[in-house]
Amino acid sequence: MSRFAKSGRVFYIEEPVISEGAARFETTARDGGVTVVVPHVPREKTANMAGVLRALIDRMFREHRIGAHYLWIYTPMAVEWTRHLRPSAVIYDCMDELSAFKGAPPGLKQNEKELLAWADIVFTGGRSLFEAKRNQHPSVYCFPSSVDVAHFASARSVRTEPDDQARIPGPRLGYFGVIDERMDLELLAKVADARPDWHFVIVGPVVKIDPVDLPQRANIHFLGMKKYEQLPSYIAGWDVAILPFARNEATRFISPTKTPEYLAAGRPVVSTSIRDVVNPYGDLGLAHIADEAPAFAAAVEAALAEDPQKRLKEVDAVLSVNSWARTWGRMAELIDDVSSRKTAWPVPRHAYARAASAAGASSGS
Repeated sequence: MSRFAKSGRVFYIEEPVISEGAARFETTARDGGVTVVVPHVPREKTANMAGVLRALIDRMFREHRIGAHYLWIYTPMAVEWTRHLRPSAVIYDCMDELSAFKGAPPGLKQNEKELLAWADIVFTGGRSLFEAKRNQHPSVYCFPSSVDVAHFASARSVRTEPDDQARIPGPRLGYFGVIDERMDLELLAKVADARPDWHFVIVGPVVKIDPVDLPQRANIHFLGMKKYEQLPSYIAGWDVAILPFARNEATRFISPTKTPEYLAAGRPVVSTSIRDVVNPYGDLGLAHIADEAPAFAAAVEAALAEDPQKRLKEVDAVLSVNSWARTWGRMAELIDDVSSRKTAWPVPRHAYARAASAAGASSGS
């Protein structure tokens, strides 16, 4: 979104916050040119959430004098409060199969059907999603997770440990990301039990599962959520980066962004057999793949024994063509082509409205 902001205004609409007082939008201008918009909805009006959000959207358009605009939607639930808009183009950015997630809103599938009929173009965040959506819309394009190489590669030169990680002995196996039904907690516990000399550093928020269900072991350390800017300093202290995902409906179509981020940081990667990790990273020899605890432990042993210089040379060659700048350039071409075919005049400056879910169906993977 910060790259799109170089050619026009971007309003990034977050999920609503239930609060006291009148319905309102709280806006914050970020350094990259993106305006983050947080809707505040009074508790007594939550039954009419979509109506309140529609009114707030209309007010935002008036106050910010938004004219020609693109509408970028990454969850079908946003259709309920954006369907009245008349954008130059509608982009459906399908990053996950949200209907398979725990607690998914009951109307999500029907909303996606409506969104697919409305959208001018569909982007998918991985190959598995592309295969699932390619026959549901005439213009579906696959954009696997890109990576901010410079940001994560800074982990290769970090020398100072964060305080809460410095006290943890090595070797360290690390994970960052949302901790929810997609994580194989049983696998994590079994490997930790089998190798008490290894220490597991888990960074991220616990969502949709009871914290009491997390495996409690002396060698498993849950450090909570960290800022994006802090991640390289944590990864720098890991010997192996892990993706202990469960194999269930919620992970069937995921394409974990953290795979190339781990690799850019210079860490060897061990993952369960998530399709979009196996292909391409497993097939390229850049990730070790294993599902059961003994095999996963053996894969970690193999990762620890890798030649780091050889791995980094191969990683850098692959990631050199996997930047967000490259992804943005191709997306912008496709969107502008759609817009020019819909209208007889070009849109010189765009307001990109990225619509978050009004029903809590988040997509972080």
